[in-house]
Amino acid sequence: MLILTLESTCDETAAAIIDEQRGVLGSTVASQEELHQKFNGVVPEIAARAHLERILPVIHETLAKANVELKDLSAIGVATTPGLAGSLLVGLVAAKTLSWLLNLPLIAINHLHAHVYACQFAREETIFPCVGFIVSGGHSHLYECRDPFSFEYMGGTIDDAAGECFDKVASMLDLPYPGGPALSQLAKTGNPKAYRFPRPLLKETRIAFSFSGLKTAVRYMIAGPGQKEVTASHLSPGERADIAASFEAAVADCLVGKAIQAVKRTGVPRLCVGGGVASNTTFRHQLEQACESHNIECLIAAPELCTDNAVMGAIALERLRAGHVESLDLDVRPGLVRHSQ
Repeated sequence: MLILTLESTCDETAAAIIDEQRGVLGSTVASQEELHQKFNGVVPEIAARAHLERILPVIHETLAKANVELKDLSAIGVATTPGLAGSLLVGLVAAKTLSWLLNLPLIAINHLHAHVYACQFAREETIFPCVGFIVSGGHSHLYECRDPFSFEYMGGTIDDAAGECFDKVASMLDLPYPGGPALSQLAKTGNPKAYRFPRPLLKETRIAFSFSGLKTAVRYMIAGPGQKEVTASHLSPGERADIAASFEAAVADCLVGKAIQAVKRTGVPRLCVGGGVASNTTFRHQLEQACESHNIECLIAAPELCTDNAVMGAIALERLRAGHVESLDLDVRPGLVRHSQ
């Protein structure tokens, strides 16, 4: 069984060819970072137009890498939720067209479920049941995952996602976009105990995150209260590094604390983590240590599978085997779907 998976939920255009027996035969990711840098964030209209230009070349390149032809495919999988509406539509139209032309099954992929499923590549046996944790620029959510089709929302951010907060604080520190990786690099030379930033909701019993107050605390530390313009130009390199490290430590404490709390609540001693922020080395190390001390199996997606990609769309194979196929009137659902369908 050979499946082509497509990913276009935000600003990466990606495709992968996955064989049920042999695994990943080919994968391509076309980034749009250079298009959004001057805006310090993703512009939905620009993202959608870039997907239009890149989706066919990405598919062709992936087929060539896998050394297969369209006629060899068994099904087409495509991410349909959640994400930017225009970006999602580009991937869906491409998938529908191929499904119709080749008379192949069409499989809908939940982008967040796929991030959790990326952990399957680190384990021979099934990862289910588990607690799934998605930490990215747009999402910070915990799910109780009984099987590949049942993801029960446990809780998540009530304001900014962790990755979004990373990017905003990086901008305050005058770091280039994308801010998360740049901030983490700067934090490596700083002291994570230099500033005691708040850990919102960490001691509360509800499964939830809140990063807007943390972001405000960093803003005041950099610019002071009441200042409209925020710049780090007056800070020494050491001060900037200390702020970055202290902020990163605060976010990691919140993420790790709530993840352990969620696992204990479910009684399922397995945590599967994906999303762009899951590639952060401080977070990964701290989470692995915490899981070890609580006898929890910790599976974190490989760094190259944390950021958006189509390989994680291999979850479509699970849906195909179970007969979960879609008709050609399939539509996108841009908003967050908390409960599985």
